[in-house]
Amino acid sequence: MAHLSIEEATRLAVQALRHAGAGQAMAASTAKALVRAEAQGLASHGLIRVAQYATHLRNGRADGNAVARVTRHQGAAVLVDAGQGLAFPACDLAVSTAIATVRTLGVSFAGVTNSHHCGVLVDHLRAVADAGLVGLAFANSPAAMPAAGGKHAIFGTNPVAAVFPRRSADPLMIDLSLSEVARGKLMVAAREGQAIPLGWALDSQGQPTTDPKAGLAGSMLPLGAASSPKGAMLALIVELLVTALLGAQFGFEASSFFVDEGNAPRLGQAFVVINPGALAGQDVYYERMETLITEMLVDDGVRLAGARRIALEQQAGQSGLAIPDALDEQLHRLAKMQ
Repeated sequence: MAHLSIEEATRLAVQALRHAGAGQAMAASTAKALVRAEAQGLASHGLIRVAQYATHLRNGRADGNAVARVTRHQGAAVLVDAGQGLAFPACDLAVSTAIATVRTLGVSFAGVTNSHHCGVLVDHLRAVADAGLVGLAFANSPAAMPAAGGKHAIFGTNPVAAVFPRRSADPLMIDLSLSEVARGKLMVAAREGQAIPLGWALDSQGQPTTDPKAGLAGSMLPLGAASSPKGAMLALIVELLVTALLGAQFGFEASSFFVDEGNAPRLGQAFVVINPGALAGQDVYYERMETLITEMLVDDGVRLAGARRIALEQQAGQSGLAIPDALDEQLHRLAKMQ
């Protein structure tokens, strides 16, 4: 294993993305997000994505010169156009605009259209929690799951996230994909030559598989698919929230993230930001939060949502990142390319 400091990992990621065609602001925002994911132990959304994004920039699947901009702002509703660039600057703009809007209106819905892969969804809500606000987030992705009762992939794994701030403690951070597992886990398993459990994915013929490469070529199983269509129904809700309202492409219209060639995915992300002070009030909100958490922690095995990620991130800030040697070599190679 290789060891990198947070600063060195960020520098390498920025250089790799800049050499691939990303502007400085886009490269910096993206690198920060990928390094944070790596620090949280989320390798599937971490530095392994640098090469993928760099390839998409070089192949025109993402526009490195794009500048995210607010194209509509009516009351509490905000629309940001990512311009087919990498998602992170556009998501930053949407969230910051929503936070400013909430100060006067109490709630905001900020959507991003013409976007790309948005990484760890809940991390976009960190600023929301820092501001003492509640946040929800939704995103679609290239087709990976069938509709309820269907066989061919239509929906992406379509993550959902939420953040709930606490008065004197780390926020609760909830983040889940609507597939049985995140598709990035198959990417990591394929890279490391490991099998995956049955129940995660189907191959291109619609058969259960333990081969991650076959799963990536096939489809993911929706959350709870073995016993219920609920996961597929939730994926449908997210798909419509971030496409029909925002003008983004459906998952089945976007080329897979896991191929080099293809179209600009033009996907959607949406963020809902709520000011507790506009409802029952901040004091009531914090009291209710702590009452629930106290009751949850009566049982010894309960782990608060996001606690492990935050602890790992803090540890990485002190000790750095341990990454596979092959990934380290790849990052250095990409950072030196001209």
